[in-house]
Amino acid sequence: MEPVIGIDLGTTNSEVAFVFDGHVNIIERNGSGIVPSCVGLTDEGNIIVGNEARNQAVVAPDRTVSSIKRKMGQDEKVCLGNSEFSPQEVSAFILKYLKEASEQKIGRPIRKAVITVPAYFTDAQRQATREAGEIAGLQVVRIINEPTAAALAYENDNPETQQILVYDLGGGTFDVSIVKIEDSVVEVLSSTGDNHLGGDDFDQRLINHMVRHLETEQKIEINTDPKILARLKRAAETAKIALSDAPFATIEEDHIFKTAHQDIHLSMEISRFDFEQMIEADLTRTMESVNKALKDARMLPSAIDKIILVGGSTKIPLVSQMLEKNFNKQPLGHIDPDLCVALGAGIQAAREMGITNSGVLVDITPYTFGTSAIGEIDGTPSMTMFYPLIRRNTKLPAKKSDAFLTVVDNQEAVDVRVYQGEHPDAEDNVLLGNYIFNLTKAPAGSEIIMVFDLDLNGILKIHAVEKESGKSINATIENAISRFSNQELLETQNRINGLWAQSHQEVESDSSVATTVPASIPPHYSEVIEKARKIMTDASEDDREDIVNAIEDLQEALKENRLSDAEQLKNDLDDILFYLEI
Repeated sequence: MEPVIGIDLGTTNSEVAFVFDGHVNIIERNGSGIVPSCVGLTDEGNIIVGNEARNQAVVAPDRTVSSIKRKMGQDEKVCLGNSEFSPQEVSAFILKYLKEASEQKIGRPIRKAVITVPAYFTDAQRQATREAGEIAGLQVVRIINEPTAAALAYENDNPETQQILVYDLGGGTFDVSIVKIEDSVVEVLSSTGDNHLGGDDFDQRLINHMVRHLETEQKIEINTDPKILARLKRAAETAKIALSDAPFATIEEDHIFKTAHQDIHLSMEISRFDFEQMIEADLTRTMESVNKALKDARMLPSAIDKIILVGGSTKIPLVSQMLEKNFNKQPLGHIDPDLCVALGAGIQAAREMGITNSGVLVDITPYTFGTSAIGEIDGTPSMTMFYPLIRRNTKLPAKKSDAFLTVVDNQEAVDVRVYQGEHPDAEDNVLLGNYIFNLTKAPAGSEIIMVFDLDLNGILKIHAVEKESGKSINATIENAISRFSNQELLETQNRINGLWAQSHQEVESDSSVATTVPASIPPHYSEVIEKARKIMTDASEDDREDIVNAIEDLQEALKENRLSDAEQLKNDLDDILFYLEI
């Protein structure tokens, strides 16, 4: 049975879980299961991840990146020193760190993972997460929403019938979901949130407060100094955590600034009351999302049996107070809010391995997907009316279709535009892709059938058919901005693996690890190679020689980036295995 790990790839921290002897546990490395989602580049050019990178951020902010999750799905690079990396590549370093920790603990090669994402992540962000996994040498067998994973952790702990509100406030994102658990079926009824609201914003409120204090008290301008701002960020994080347990926190930063005549020190006290005043508007926004989720689920607050707190930012006392006031019940946090998403991912990973059959997961889409058409918006004629096909909160997987009509006689083509959003004007939603569908010059009113197929991972497939002629087009909306080609993916894997290899010793726990497929090989190639090696043990001498030669030829083609040759060699190897299995 091939192992599958569960990963919570978080904005502030990340964790990995695996099932040991029927129980899902967080995998620890260097004494902790919580890994700061921070990546750095040392003076020597080595990649560092976790606490080591986080500690470096104060002295070398230009060679350290944190909160990369907020940039997932965006077409921009981040800098580590003089080198540029995509958000997927930075995330891949974190995933490789977790993968390596898992291999050391489990003693076997890891090539498959379940990864969680915020429920309100867009299609582009989900695909970027999948790409990060591929770059790290992981086949992402399932992407699940973080609130859903948290519900799995609690369902595993208490399988009674219940309706749960999952309030997930992390470092960079906020989600709220209404989940129903009945007869071990975990069903998400509604989900909403904000991809740019979390603990990072609360830290920034404190940073702004400290900057104002220094500028007022010391008459200095520090907004443009990255090292000072890095120190203030670290001080803000420390103060925020302290204020969860104490009414006051003292911030002491010696030699924060140097003038021509003296060293400037920062010494100030912040109260929990003042901090809560700073973030009250942000927390009020989360309660607006809570009310929206209840409305979408057609529920009153009294219908909620339990409230689950997820994410480190829920440790702020005001969060529990606001929820208790609105629901008249105390939120639960007996499973560590920092760990319950990873535990839920581990439970789903165990199910992917076939270890447990307890429970069924029913997830939903947090967005509406549709196209544009000629119609009316609020009674006014429009060329860009948004026409929904798969509506928000639809259970996954979902497949919906509808018919559209051509406008003029002998129409030669139609521009099929795919949008994601809720606004009645398509142009105010997110354009995921557009495709020119060449027609057969049919008369006006000819039917075109549009089919939207959304899978469990939130990947959307489009199928359009001209009904009269049967002519069709197909497309897969995997990334709204940019998608790595196979060539780019392989080049990126080789680049990241090269940087990682020079910084970290490869894991070698036993002979099974030593004979694994190199990490730089994409999963769909590594799977057939691993399968071939298993079959080879029982094959005849001649067949073994053929398999060895085929594997070597395939690996050589991949190493030289000859992808067309590699694809043909993979097919040849598949043919050999097919005949041997008959």
